Amino acid sequence: MAVVAAETRVFLEVRRRLQSALLILGEPDEGGMHLDVSITPTSLLMRTPDGCTEIRLPAGVRLVPSSCAGLQYIRGDGLHLRLRAQAESSPKLISVFNQSLQAQECCTFYCQSCGEVVIKDRKLLRVLPLPSENWNALVEEWCCHPDPFANKPLHPRENDCFLGDSFFLVNLRSDVEQEPKANTKVICKRCKVMLGETVSSETTKFYMTEVTIQPSEGSFPNIPRSQFVQSVVAQCLVELSSARSTFRFTIQGQDGKVYILLWILNSDSLVIEPLRSSDCSNKFPLLEDFSEAGSSSAWNAIKVLYQPCIKSKNQELASSWEGDISVHPLTLPSATCLELLLILSRNNVSLPVSLRQMNSFQVAFLKI
Repeated sequence: MAVVAAETRVFLEVRRRLQSALLILGEPDEGGMHLDVSITPTSLLMRTPDGCTEIRLPAGVRLVPSSCAGLQYIRGDGLHLRLRAQAESSPKLISVFNQSLQAQECCTFYCQSCGEVVIKDRKLLRVLPLPSENWNALVEEWCCHPDPFANKPLHPRENDCFLGDSFFLVNLRSDVEQEPKANTKVICKRCKVMLGETVSSETTKFYMTEVTIQPSEGSFPNIPRSQFVQSVVAQCLVELSSARSTFRFTIQGQDGKVYILLWILNSDSLVIEPLRSSDCSNKFPLLEDFSEAGSSSAWNAIKVLYQPCIKSKNQELASSWEGDISVHPLTLPSATCLELLLILSRNNVSLPVSLRQMNSFQVAFLKI
């Protein structure tokens, strides 16, 4: 096959469950040159008069060249084609905090934004999941006598850590400087980012997107903020959709204001970034922030539909979702909600034009 291009923008998504792949070779902005594309089970090879670029697929992923179908050219977008793909099943997700939180370990809590130590050398004897936020209401339905847990909220002891949907609770000692009363924000001393809030005089809630936890003998992992937020939110969404069979979420601030309506389309996508060198600028714009020159990357990702709810947008739809029991709220600091909306918007405009919208929703990938 052949197409005219000055600079080819490549998009490749592999669906693990469907064993299929979508390849889009973007339309050039201007000018043109001859481009030949060859597909092998383990790579894509693009040749131009100036040279060639090879995109090698990651281990465990193979294309079936003879299955090429649905070939079409979409003006303003590029050449689309679909193929069968042989891909290993999605790796089992490990809870975002179980990766680093292990009972009996001595841990240090860091501000994810700047690396400031928040809690140092805290030994955790118990790391336990919290029940859903409606557990008290369920107990009332189950019990034929007065609720034995009424007015008895679950609070961690000194060496406990309780995991919620998007937060975790720890017993507050003298590690965190804050006013000794409930419902006050916990602020990083160095960068002034909101890390969480106090629940009681002894219990502090930290948001998963704001704090990194590492074994005390380790060091602070310097992960780009955007990458960290995407990964944490994506894992939270996948875990919640699996546990509660829900795929629609409202992303709301700690003040209860809804910022984003989000709908999971699928969680089995593998997006592959091509090999890059100084002689070739072909790349996946979707992943350009996280790749290094001369390397190739494959990212597990979830594909989502979203609607922003800032500046009075989509208020009627947001009210409808809030009143729907099948929609689950996910609470984050308000500033992080805006960060997430910016990430979604940036990833949306990086997609080929034909993939950016579905019905009235915008489409984006969140990398796990």
